[in-house]
Amino acid sequence: MIRSLLLAVLLMPGFLAAQEPAYLLQVPASIVAVFVAETDASTLHRFAAGPGDAASRDERYMSVGQNGVGKHRSWDRRTPLGIYFVNEQLDTTGLHERYGPLAFPLDYPNTWDRINDRSGDGIWIHGVAPNGGRRPPLDTDGCIALPNDELLALKEQFVPLVTPVIITRQIQWLSSEQIAATRAELNAVLDTWAESYRSGDLHRYLSLYADDFEYRGLNKGEWAAYRLQSFSKRPVRGFELQDVLLLADPEDSGLYLSRFRQTIIEEARTISMIKRLYWRRTDDGELKIVAEDNG
Repeated sequence: MIRSLLLAVLLMPGFLAAQEPAYLLQVPASIVAVFVAETDASTLHRFAAGPGDAASRDERYMSVGQNGVGKHRSWDRRTPLGIYFVNEQLDTTGLHERYGPLAFPLDYPNTWDRINDRSGDGIWIHGVAPNGGRRPPLDTDGCIALPNDELLALKEQFVPLVTPVIITRQIQWLSSEQIAATRAELNAVLDTWAESYRSGDLHRYLSLYADDFEYRGLNKGEWAAYRLQSFSKRPVRGFELQDVLLLADPEDSGLYLSRFRQTIIEEARTISMIKRLYWRRTDDGELKIVAEDNG
């Protein structure tokens, strides 16, 4: 009887609608895995890459900062919240044994952190002391610590300069339809951004940027003057975007990150780089770029 009732509930329309994490809007095949650190549950989730694969996941226990989350300054012993990427793999044999067999530094503080005056560094995913087992949930200086066997099992999944790590208090879930709608909207504005650059339409290009946009200390007016010079001096023969990753920020509602490989073909050279655009939804519902960076 109970089994029949449970089956009936599971088959109710809409019951299984919220099945995808709200942050994974589009993951290219070049990314093997995306990690979501759910701090309230002391759990690191690994999601399979690629659209439609978000339900394929596993999880393991983790420890975070002694003072919880929401890092703002050096030595506050808090773990940051947001979207980060693995920078490198560190050999920890010459370091204190508490870091375990290896470590993966994250790119905190990133561009969005610096705009919001968040400081500090040295946020890693690392192991624990030999025979240390599971550390308490709040037990690091701000890093994420995993049991050594779990960390070693994930070693190949942490790819430097590729693997995203999203740190959130509690995972939010959305339906596939909601994810698809936001993905389509972001791809549309990104296509407009790319086409305006490709065609040299500076007015249309600048219209996609918010009034409070910042770029490495430049406000929008200063940055627009810089872009005017580059548009006029460098005629573009080709402009391509590849491996487009789209993520929703876990802490700032209405903030999104698009990260991709950008290739610009000019008369005398070809320039290829990893680009980040931070998009924020305005009160009118439009998506505008509030920050950008390379890497």
